Amino acid sequence: MHAYPRPQLVRDDWTSLDGRWQFCFDDEGRWHCPEDVEDWPLQIEVPFAPEARASGIGDTGFHPVCWYRREFECRPGPERVVLRFGAVDYAARVWVNGRLAVTHEGGHTPFWADISGLLDESGHQVVVVRVDDDPSDLAKPRGKQDWQLAPHAIWYPRTSGIWQTVWFERLPATFVDRIRWTPQVENFAIGLEIRVGGDRSGEVWAEVELSAAGRVLARDRYLIVDGEADRFIVLSDPGIDDFRNELLWCPERPTLIEARVRLLRGDVLQEEVGSYTALRSVTILRDRFMLNGRPYTLRMVLDQGYWPETLMTSPDDDALRRDVELAKAMGFNGVRKHQKIEDPRYLYWADRLGLLVWEEMPSAYRFTRGAIRRTVREWTDAIERDYSHPCVIVWVPFNESWGVPELTAVRTQRHAVEALYHLTRTLDATRPVIGNDGWESSATDIIGIHDYDASCEHLRQRYGAEIKPEQLFDRRRPGGRILTLDGYPHRGQPIMLTEFGGIAFVKAQAKGGHTWGYSAARDEAQFTTLYSDLLHTVIHTALFSGFCYTQFADTFQEANGLLTAAREPKIPLEDIARATRESRTHIVGGV
Repeated sequence: MHAYPRPQLVRDDWTSLDGRWQFCFDDEGRWHCPEDVEDWPLQIEVPFAPEARASGIGDTGFHPVCWYRREFECRPGPERVVLRFGAVDYAARVWVNGRLAVTHEGGHTPFWADISGLLDESGHQVVVVRVDDDPSDLAKPRGKQDWQLAPHAIWYPRTSGIWQTVWFERLPATFVDRIRWTPQVENFAIGLEIRVGGDRSGEVWAEVELSAAGRVLARDRYLIVDGEADRFIVLSDPGIDDFRNELLWCPERPTLIEARVRLLRGDVLQEEVGSYTALRSVTILRDRFMLNGRPYTLRMVLDQGYWPETLMTSPDDDALRRDVELAKAMGFNGVRKHQKIEDPRYLYWADRLGLLVWEEMPSAYRFTRGAIRRTVREWTDAIERDYSHPCVIVWVPFNESWGVPELTAVRTQRHAVEALYHLTRTLDATRPVIGNDGWESSATDIIGIHDYDASCEHLRQRYGAEIKPEQLFDRRRPGGRILTLDGYPHRGQPIMLTEFGGIAFVKAQAKGGHTWGYSAARDEAQFTTLYSDLLHTVIHTALFSGFCYTQFADTFQEANGLLTAAREPKIPLEDIARATRESRTHIVGGV
């Protein structure tokens, strides 16, 4: 049984097209439309990329163009039929029954096509997809996908083609096109934006019911005007913190507010969809990160979201849930999803189980006007997709100056970071933004530092109580980079150690092949000691208002995970959690 792929706008009438598709490579790019394809010699298991062994192909060579074909049954009717793709890397053209349905560029964001007018009356349909994904193109957002034939350094196998779920669903003549939730804790209110598609003639109403723990919190009805309704739903405020806290969302108490949205024309139901939201605020107050109006120490782990057999696609929905559960079991209250726009189902489990998420844009590696246009378009789509998830608390458009390597010298590159920061703050005024994480900060709400020195004494000397912030920013150069650019001195923002550790440890029975980390442990005892000492040092460094340890699980040649690539703990989970939880989160007001 497949889980519905878009958890914040759920419909009952949908059909997954995951499974066996016909497939072929087109390395010379000879074919331009479905009838050109001469042969379909391969079969692939969607949604796994052809580079992944789980796809049934497992070909990691250079293949700039590939084609997919799938037959499916869908009889035309009075409803609209919409074909949806979770993500296709990098540029896709989709035909249904030989006619072009949609084109899309961007490897990490969803797209769709209304195929109602393209369906064959017999009910037998054929969808063909051409995917262009130049493996050597460094001017497109690609994250950790290697441009060399074999993975090297910190880059991993490529992910071409379809890598998230494909499905179709039936929509009525008048349907909910988008839902957007904005919590406003200070007023005990939930902002709701509804966009209606299809036939909007006559009086169309939206009826919204919010509930939590089986108790109805609100039931409102709004007239749809010009295809939309924007309202704040004010909940009954109990006033006293103890009662308020029961409804606030935080990792320790992830209370979700379930929503049912019904569209009506008069009293006739047009459509009913499911959604959810939460009462949760994230802000910056001087040098502290604030959750629900109270200081909150972030204990995060860097998570790259790869699996050995399936690459960037999870093996199944249970694997996504298990990753969230493991992060919490190791004592972390958040993850930094590194160089990946994660599957919405991961965010669903983080929402439901209580795990904070920093969302980071996959980098391009060349600075060109085209690269910036591509980044802006895809980043905008990612923010739109994930805006309503309560687990998402920080946006990170750039990492370690990747794609903007000359920030100290080239003004246009500075403008790019500043522009993405301000664009992100414009698209979402409710969350902090880190313009460029790691070093060379300019426009930013949090200053993130990456420092992989394994010496606890060195870390104490650099960041200890005797070091004033102005000394830190004048002298410290992790990776040979200054921490803040000229003209952007520290203005009192929170300072966090957002990459550190990276201790490599491979058990003797698992050794083989080249692996590496930023430092190494020879056995379980030393690994435990190194991790505990590092965490103790960072936790007791008052300068830091949060941290992010590298990393969650081994990722191909990188053996510096707390877990193996198969998600097996290298040392007991309780030992990891004991060290991670040594920090004393300020638990006030439900956090």
